Amino acid sequence: MIQLSTAIAQVRLPPEAEALRDRVRAFLLVHLPSAPPHVRARSWSGFDAQFSRAMGRNGWIGLTLPTAYGGSGADAFARFVLIEELLSVGAPVAAHWFADRQSAPLILHYGSEEQRRRYLPAICRGEIFFCIGMSEPNAGSDLASVQTRAVRTAGGWVLNGGKIWTTYAHKSHYMIALVRTVGTTADRQKGLSQFIVDLALPGISISPIVDLNGDAHFCQVYFDQVLLGEDALVGEEGCGWEQVNAELAFERSGPERIYSANVLLDCWAEYLRERPSAVDEARLGELLARMATLREMSIAITGQLAHGEKPLLEAAMIKDLGTTLEQDIPSTVAQSVASDPQSQVDPELIRTLAYVAQISPAYSLRGGTREILRGMIARGLGLR
Repeated sequence: MIQLSTAIAQVRLPPEAEALRDRVRAFLLVHLPSAPPHVRARSWSGFDAQFSRAMGRNGWIGLTLPTAYGGSGADAFARFVLIEELLSVGAPVAAHWFADRQSAPLILHYGSEEQRRRYLPAICRGEIFFCIGMSEPNAGSDLASVQTRAVRTAGGWVLNGGKIWTTYAHKSHYMIALVRTVGTTADRQKGLSQFIVDLALPGISISPIVDLNGDAHFCQVYFDQVLLGEDALVGEEGCGWEQVNAELAFERSGPERIYSANVLLDCWAEYLRERPSAVDEARLGELLARMATLREMSIAITGQLAHGEKPLLEAAMIKDLGTTLEQDIPSTVAQSVASDPQSQVDPELIRTLAYVAQISPAYSLRGGTREILRGMIARGLGLR
């Protein structure tokens, strides 16, 4: 924790990254779909291929990828600014989201040169979308117990099994799947590998799952004798655990873990301007203070990523603290609204609160459950 605090005191967003902020805001004035707050609150699950392709035309998908692979060659600080601006207003990022922040960096670091040339430029243009195949129906939060298996055959692999809670599998072109290639579930992390799976291949069936809000972005995916080419393997066979943990560091550490409920927070702040309350102002101030602190911590981890480090422990801390804040926001707003049942509350605030309150339990599930992350943190600090 001392090392993390020292890093926070030293890392600031550089001027060249901050200079991107005005450009992004100007872009959003033109391209952000007109939508009320309860729709914009769906930013993570807002799938808009046209918006993503407009992002691609501006060079803002794969922003940090080398120009040789279609990226813009920017650093992690520029990406922080970009994501902060997108999530703050509830931009629909889901179409390009997983490829941009997980699949593309994974392919860049572990993929073959052929894979980099084939997939990365198309990702950066917003032409192909990826989903992430990690969780399984019988594995719960224990990622190391995956049973989906790829068996080597002449010229490739045969894939059987299934994945669940795979966001927008039904609208994606490819999945990067963590599967077992050697041993059994008793071998835990050993024998796991990652594959790029073309979701148009025969033997793949995808079933959307309707959630409490009536949305259907989660999916269950089944693989039945799916034939994969030899070139579908990402990195080295059996190194999937190391690779997937590096992938999750990209997912867990950024502003993604701070701003999921930001549209609701803004909506509530607008409501409070017309109905000032010392109690509510104190509640809002506490949430904003926590958000500001977490932002500084996230910038510090961005600095580590920019220097090629792999801050797995620090990223787990940010994810745990950040999702706790994101879940506290709808709870605090609900307390505020309920404290004066006679007041006339803006219906749009109620609609936005209803959505965020229902979806907020998922904030501490996606990207690793709170219990798993706290176990990682305890081990990293030598407490277990």
